[in-house]
Amino acid sequence: MSVLLFSHRACLHHDMGPHHPECPDRLRAVLRALDSEEFSDLIRDEAPEATVEQLTRVHPAQYVDAILGIRPEPDDIVQLDADTAMNWGSAEAALRAAGAAVAGVDAVCRGEVRRVFCATRPPGHHAEPGRPMGFCLFANAAVAARHAQAAHGLTRVAVVDFDVHHGNGTQACFEADGTLFYASSHQSPCYPGTGEANETGVGNIVNAPLPPGADGAAFRAAWRDILLPALDRFAPELLVISAGFDAHARDPLAQLRVREADFAWLTEELCHLADRHCGGRLVSLLEGGYDLDALASSAATHVRALMRS
Repeated sequence: MSVLLFSHRACLHHDMGPHHPECPDRLRAVLRALDSEEFSDLIRDEAPEATVEQLTRVHPAQYVDAILGIRPEPDDIVQLDADTAMNWGSAEAALRAAGAAVAGVDAVCRGEVRRVFCATRPPGHHAEPGRPMGFCLFANAAVAARHAQAAHGLTRVAVVDFDVHHGNGTQACFEADGTLFYASSHQSPCYPGTGEANETGVGNIVNAPLPPGADGAAFRAAWRDILLPALDRFAPELLVISAGFDAHARDPLAQLRVREADFAWLTEELCHLADRHCGGRLVSLLEGGYDLDALASSAATHVRALMRS
């Protein structure tokens, strides 16, 4: 099955300083892994920039203007919080990351393809409507969901998130609106300290926190017994994945013990669900993953499953 891959060289120019875990080499590792003959059938396209109109469906205009107005000199970095910073290339990279998500929605809603993977950075699931945090500037998955509603008339859009860190930003964007659904597995306790099971929004938020050390069997059980059934009941018209691979056993920023086979299993389950409810429409966005080898192999496994499911 054809999968559309969005990326852009501008996403390599975002750099938050030496030794920062969310670094350009992350994207290089993913793109190298997808550059083999095995992935020759991928349809490849450049991520466009999101428009201000698309961003302000999620973020206040004042916030968007503030982020886009930060354009440091080439050798400077502007620190936004303890973890998040911007350099001269960050604003365009953030526009391309959100723009890839929007373009992916357009592609699947127009019937051009059924699956999309956006290999972009910075990630987005920690960005709240009015605050950057956790390496994130714009809430890319939420921007994609709101675009699907505004531009394509969809009424029920779901974001599912298997990053090891809870997507507090996506949850904050969704929790008061029952037309949107958010499901997340994540380590707890862990950054950012949100995502408890009792955080349910208006009945549209489902969190499955996992303790440090939880393995692939626990990860699969959380999805099989809690998250996938809730997603099935919501019956979305579009499925967006926040695909973070830092739940991998080799990742340095957390302590879950998930492996490539577990990511493949979940990707296949999500594809089957998208086929049942969404006409196959699925858009996957790269989030975390900080061991370069584990990130590359896991992302390749994820895309391989998108291609065969």
